[in-house]
Amino acid sequence: MKKIVLLAPLMFLALTGLSQDGITVCHTPSTEKFAMFASNKEFNAAHSSPRKYVHVSEEGGKMIQFKCPDGKVANGYLIMAGKKTNNWILVFQEWWGLNDNIKRQAEDLFKDLGNVNVLAVDMYDGKLATDRETAGKYMQEFKQDRGDNIVKGALDHAGKSAKVGTIGWCFGGGQSLMASLMAGKQASACVMYYGMPVEDVEKLKTLNCDVLTIWPKQDKWINKEMMDKFEANMKKAGKNVTIKPYEADHAFANPSNAMGTYNETAAKDAYTNTVAFFKAKLK
Repeated sequence: MKKIVLLAPLMFLALTGLSQDGITVCHTPSTEKFAMFASNKEFNAAHSSPRKYVHVSEEGGKMIQFKCPDGKVANGYLIMAGKKTNNWILVFQEWWGLNDNIKRQAEDLFKDLGNVNVLAVDMYDGKLATDRETAGKYMQEFKQDRGDNIVKGALDHAGKSAKVGTIGWCFGGGQSLMASLMAGKQASACVMYYGMPVEDVEKLKTLNCDVLTIWPKQDKWINKEMMDKFEANMKKAGKNVTIKPYEADHAFANPSNAMGTYNETAAKDAYTNTVAFFKAKLK
């Protein structure tokens, strides 16, 4: 009976991502921690349904398939530079999936960075959500093992000579960091927009690039306590992280969230910092 009594407080701590009386759910992987937010009504309410937008590429972007180590294939939206380059950006979706809004973001990065190939990776294997309930369901159903295989497939597609930058928002923010960890010595830059950090210091010691974290100060889930801990863990690991704070809320950088927390001024400044960061690291 004692074990049953303990379940409620433990679940509460896991769902909120906060600590109480010094107790934290520290052994839960970052992906699972973030997926727990899907059970939080306030978190769901922060994400208005994405705008209806059909992306028509101006840069030759197209959907492709690539092989993964688990024997399956994965999908991605690929834009290749006109001249051969080893610079790559892997783009990771929000909890909605690889929709046309993410393709637009990928194409903006392609145009503004120059001399780079961009691959927006489909972490949901073709599933797309257009409402909060479905998005939460897909995020909770996501298996990190499959996600790792997709990323490995994407890295293989880029090639062993690729210099890799990663970027993601929300669900994809955490995936961006994990992909940079997976890229090993090929990792050149990692950008996380309000994503769940990896807490394991030993794992962070294997990171081979600097991290830029775009953090909205009003975010109740990726909150100050979490950012302070991430900064401390990166310092322990001997790695560099720049945390750029904004007077904004979760999902503030998503223009398709215009009816929710989108903050145009903050989003433009965050994007300017993102482009500058990538340009400095992918030379």
